[in-house]
Amino acid sequence: MATQGGIEAPKGTADWLPRQVATRAAIIAEAAAIFERAGYEQIETPVFEAAELFKRGVGEATDIVEKEMFTFEDLGGRHMTLRPEGTAAICRAYVQHGMHKLPQPVRLWYAGPFFRYEAPQAGRYRQFSQIGAEAIGTESPLADAESISMLDTLLRELGVPGVELGLGSLGSPETRATYRIELQEYLRAHAGELSEEVKRRIETNPLRAFDAKDPGTNAVMEEAPKLLDRLSESDAAHLAEVEKLLGALGVDYRIDPTLVRGLDYYSQTVFAFTCDRLGAQSEIGGGGRYDGLVAELGGPPTPAVGWAAGLERIAIALEEEPAAPERDVFVAAVEPAQRVRAAALVDELRRKGLSAELDLAGRSVKGQLKQANRINARHTVILDEDGTAQLKEMTSGEQRQVATADVLDELLK
Repeated sequence: MATQGGIEAPKGTADWLPRQVATRAAIIAEAAAIFERAGYEQIETPVFEAAELFKRGVGEATDIVEKEMFTFEDLGGRHMTLRPEGTAAICRAYVQHGMHKLPQPVRLWYAGPFFRYEAPQAGRYRQFSQIGAEAIGTESPLADAESISMLDTLLRELGVPGVELGLGSLGSPETRATYRIELQEYLRAHAGELSEEVKRRIETNPLRAFDAKDPGTNAVMEEAPKLLDRLSESDAAHLAEVEKLLGALGVDYRIDPTLVRGLDYYSQTVFAFTCDRLGAQSEIGGGGRYDGLVAELGGPPTPAVGWAAGLERIAIALEEEPAAPERDVFVAAVEPAQRVRAAALVDELRRKGLSAELDLAGRSVKGQLKQANRINARHTVILDEDGTAQLKEMTSGEQRQVATADVLDELLK
């Protein structure tokens, strides 16, 4: 809570305090190791992009574009948007830098902040962090299965409990166009039972009715025609192959005929990992295939598949706050001359690769030993006046005298 006259962080944002940053760093490090083993390389795109990128790529009728983007006019009169998601920007970079000329598929991963003007609640912020992976330039179901398996592996290796994978298909654009007409007719026939928001979407984005929270709408959608039942032969074969591959990879899943995504670029395979610890915002990560996006952004026809996962949601699901990191050494000194020696010793220890701290608050020796315990120091070096030092092993309490010049060698042992 802010003090009187103080300033708080903007609504819908959250500070990541040191222990939480440690959690995020551990998640990203685990993901990076998984990506590296699978041949994915890291990419970074700008935090803001031309607003047109998301209007074309994500879809004008989506919630993101209609009401969630942070868009502003820069000093040059251009309309810019703080990125609300990662895939469109990566496909823009793929096209802009001629990455279609590289051996395909191009495997990329990313991590960073994203922005959406949403109603703040647990696990949902207006500034949030994601990690994600994209395999661009392949239509093989193997890529779908590999992509899903990487996120499954990440969540399992992190120890996220209560995770379930839902799998579905949105079919080809042609199949979806035909189904869309059928669904619109069904929704119009039941318009009196639908929420106002869903009725408004009938003409622009009827599939989003499957995501509605309104009980009346949910009852209507239970009897609605399902896109999975309307898949073409080739789309059904693609999904069946993905299922077969996931079985071979040991990835558990359930078929979800109501699974849709909030972005227009998806086609064929879609998937979502949910976690029962997250309440209403239960999705922890998901994605799917987006074979038309690169072409929509001016590139050649290029199939692709990918996913994104929320770091905040993973951290909430893990619940446990990480222990304070251990330090190798704390150097204690009281007299001004000893503090000069302490600063020189700490600098030498750091140069040799050890984590080392010294007192910066003018504490007594007793207070400095307490501080060494607070920071989980493995050893404390207490400088004496005669050029010697007491080397204390903090876990056992064992303490012995050594020459200051020998401290480094003793610690490296």
